[in-house]
Amino acid sequence: MAIPISGSSFCEMLQRWTPTSAFSAIDMIRIVFPCVFCRKVLKEQNRSFSEETSHREQYNDIDCQRPETSTNLSGTGNQTNGKSEDFLVNGICSHQILQDGAASPEAKAVQNRMMRKASFKLSWWCKGDNGDQHKHDIVSFEKGNITTAGRTSKQISLKWESNPQTVLILTKPNSVSVRILCAQMVRWLKEHQKLNIFVEPRVISELLAESSYFSFVQTWKDDSEISRLHSKVDLVVTLGGDGTVLWAASMFKGPVPPIVPFSLGSLGFMTPFHSEHYRDCLDSILRGPVSITLRHRLQCYVIRDAAKNEYETEEPILVLNEVTIDRGISSYLTNLECYCDNSFVTTVQGDGLILSTTSGSTAYSLAAGGSMVHPQVPGILFTPICPHSLSFRPLILPENVTVRVQVPFNSRSPAWASFDGKDRKQLAAGDALVCSMAPWPVPTACSADSMGDFLRSIHEGLHWNLRKTQSFDGPRES
Repeated sequence: MAIPISGSSFCEMLQRWTPTSAFSAIDMIRIVFPCVFCRKVLKEQNRSFSEETSHREQYNDIDCQRPETSTNLSGTGNQTNGKSEDFLVNGICSHQILQDGAASPEAKAVQNRMMRKASFKLSWWCKGDNGDQHKHDIVSFEKGNITTAGRTSKQISLKWESNPQTVLILTKPNSVSVRILCAQMVRWLKEHQKLNIFVEPRVISELLAESSYFSFVQTWKDDSEISRLHSKVDLVVTLGGDGTVLWAASMFKGPVPPIVPFSLGSLGFMTPFHSEHYRDCLDSILRGPVSITLRHRLQCYVIRDAAKNEYETEEPILVLNEVTIDRGISSYLTNLECYCDNSFVTTVQGDGLILSTTSGSTAYSLAAGGSMVHPQVPGILFTPICPHSLSFRPLILPENVTVRVQVPFNSRSPAWASFDGKDRKQLAAGDALVCSMAPWPVPTACSADSMGDFLRSIHEGLHWNLRKTQSFDGPRES
């Protein structure tokens, strides 16, 4: 039922009202109550609203198409700092995957003027026009309503927006065949692709010992130059096995350029390219587009018992496969208290515990009884090592949690933590290891597509479900 209201009272109420949407209450009032005095008020309100809308459109006019700030159901949806800002910076949908955090306008202008980095976009693409696999895994918030958007079976594709200029080549050490292949690849990339080449100091010594022709090859002198490599290198090529890919990922503590891994090792779960076809492979990748697998990493902190607070930690360590906490040389079982966010999970008594990424699910975690998981599934694998309980089965935790593993004060011995099989650290009583998903994944190029490469690796590397075909010379059902 309509409530009568005078024109002046209505206009006073209207002046106190601020529009918040494209089709607002003002538009409704213009239709229902078109008096002369209100039109004047509406004109002033519309002018301010147009200025606000223009400012908002100018702010949102960016390549990455940042998600709009929505109304939070708890009343805190207008935050513009903290995790919301981190999401805008660390979103993997943009070419900013190769950039550091927010930079000043002057730094961006210098970077654009130097044009050292090749820009690209990560986009979703579907194999074929009629993708029939749908997953309701995209959640959107609009006007307080939670909805899911269907997505077809798509892969991630990298498309260069400008030509790559610099390539970093990392090689397996102490291998004659790898050394010969590296020299051939460097020569081909320089003469046919006109690219700048970076190699390790060890490799440049080997190349110069072979011929002075390789004097154009560049390298670095110290760790400070390594920390800036991601701002110079467009593409990383690894010649070796999975260990070389792990080494390449460990060199980049922040953003990681796309990695093209060539198989010159023994197993090769992450190396889909064959070295004998390196010219065709690299030529195709440099032209693009190329399928990409985003491999998530874990960010690990060691917090000592003597620390005054949880922010007083050692340097973070990034792992691509797993972090392992075991009993080391002690004859006693490990005693580890495990927490997931603020919830107690369990006490691990056994040989140890593995916290693995999904890329590392086919490594140590699999040997300890964990499941094989596709590397693009975002999650943390919680796998015990020889637990002292037959009911202790592995878990797969979501990507957004923080796992804390602490050595209790009543533990009979310390524990030892290793990160991707190296950098071993002792955890004494009261010390803790905190792991969460790192903001920067490792993009690796695919030979076919992400799913095809994963299935090929478990079939060829693990001989998964390989058995003799059942004979049919027995009795048959009628």
